[in-house]
Amino acid sequence: MIEAIHLTKKYDSLIAVDDLNLQIGEEVFVFLGPNGAGKTTTIKMMTGLLRPTSGAVRIEGFDLQEQPIEAKKLFGLVPDTPVLYDKLSLKEFLQFIANLYDVDRPTFQRRFTNLIELFDLASRADDLIQDFSHGMRQKAILAAALIHDPKVLFLDEPTVGLDPKSSRNLKDLLRGLVKKGTTIFMSTHILEIAEVMCDRVAIIDKGKIIACGTMEELRIRSRQKDQSLEEIFLELTGGSEFDEVLKYLEDK
Repeated sequence: MIEAIHLTKKYDSLIAVDDLNLQIGEEVFVFLGPNGAGKTTTIKMMTGLLRPTSGAVRIEGFDLQEQPIEAKKLFGLVPDTPVLYDKLSLKEFLQFIANLYDVDRPTFQRRFTNLIELFDLASRADDLIQDFSHGMRQKAILAAALIHDPKVLFLDEPTVGLDPKSSRNLKDLLRGLVKKGTTIFMSTHILEIAEVMCDRVAIIDKGKIIACGTMEELRIRSRQKDQSLEEIFLELTGGSEFDEVLKYLEDK
């Protein structure tokens, strides 16, 4: 479980995240917002990469500021701009990450084998990461986030660079993890993926949560039962700008 309690981040006069409150259980929770809305800032505060101005985050009951080691042991993170160690092979990199989480060798070997097969990386296990394509690097960071079997998973744009097969495998994997009791917090700009995968959605704009609920609840709010997530998102955050685009195209 993830709990965000009055979470706020200010930069001088700019309020990047404004009094955010969320409670997320064993589900795929999708976090949406326009560029600059506060998505990545929120994820950084929830994972200890950024100290909040005020408020608190709890991971499975552990306060992230007061019990950082206990909290961080419980989650995996795929950031929006992953950093990998180019001079390590894939196996060395994943072994390094597993060691950080005290994963024993037999468990590591089993999970490593499963993950490289899942992401179609078995033939590249001993290759240096510096030779990996963008998509392969994304698969490597996903495997690293999963190698310790986390209770909570934070994913910031996890499907960027993935081929269709790997994207489908990831979607199936996330649904399976939720059934096993994992909490998944995911940010993405690909609304079609978000709509298919989500149990609940939160939409943030200008640092504030402006909508939160299941797709059914969001459609009830919009009063159009057949609206897609994209249509709801544009209605709440940028409908007027979208209308201007259509007007421009019509006038050309």
